[in-house]
Amino acid sequence: MNKMIVFENKKIRHIWHEGDWWFSVVDVVGVLTENNFQGARKYWNKLIQRLRDEGNEVVTNCHRLKLKAPDGKLRETDCANKQGIFRIIQSIPSKRAEPFKLWLAKVGSERIDEIENPELAQDRMKKLYEEKGYPKSWIEKRIRGMAIRQDLTDEWKNRGIEKNKDFAILTNEIAKATFGIFIKDHKDLKGMDSKFKNQNLRDHMTDLELIFGMLGERVATEITQSRNSDGFEECRDSAREGGEVAGNARRDAENRIGKNVVSKDNYLDLRRKIGKLENKNKENVKDEK
Repeated sequence: MNKMIVFENKKIRHIWHEGDWWFSVVDVVGVLTENNFQGARKYWNKLIQRLRDEGNEVVTNCHRLKLKAPDGKLRETDCANKQGIFRIIQSIPSKRAEPFKLWLAKVGSERIDEIENPELAQDRMKKLYEEKGYPKSWIEKRIRGMAIRQDLTDEWKNRGIEKNKDFAILTNEIAKATFGIFIKDHKDLKGMDSKFKNQNLRDHMTDLELIFGMLGERVATEITQSRNSDGFEECRDSAREGGEVAGNARRDAENRIGKNVVSKDNYLDLRRKIGKLENKNKENVKDEK
């Protein structure tokens, strides 16, 4: 579980390790000192020396764990658990220290609770999507799709798939067979900006696109299990065939409803258009009064 959390628009990398959350020290230093990545790293290197000179054990208690670096590659990064981060915070004079400690305590507790009860994580995700303006019917499909996706990736991991690149290729095989276009082309169709690498195509899909995407991944999982696919090539064949089942269903649906399932439309744009229309109607009502 190598994820991002956000404090005041600053990203904090963290990872679940040995039964606890471990946070990137450089990211925390960047928040407290209001430095960019390079500046935070230099600050931390100087702080390491000072803490060692003082005989402080906090540096010894840090672990070097692999987190995704700004260049997108997994690199060993100094990480500390919540207790270690609190001690580091005490060594850095910052007006953000107290708000950050309160936030960190809350985040750490919430994530541990979510591991013990996954429904809490789903509830949190639903609230986040609601705040972004997605309708509840769409959110339910999106959350269900996450569960289906997790089942599929777990199956791949159990069958020898380890590299991020291989996961991306297998996913692309399902997408191409399901929608008739590769993920990159689908993103381009939606007007997604390529410079935002963390954007998820599924967050821009319509109801029907989500449904057929789920179908392709669920059938791919079933085929993988029934054939006991092993290794990249066999998993690739199963992924492609799962996507083909969804692709055939999509084309049949398109013939019957008379329009393409794959489109440039997405719920984010729809929500914005509705919001603008609602504001315009309110202004018209005021003018009439």
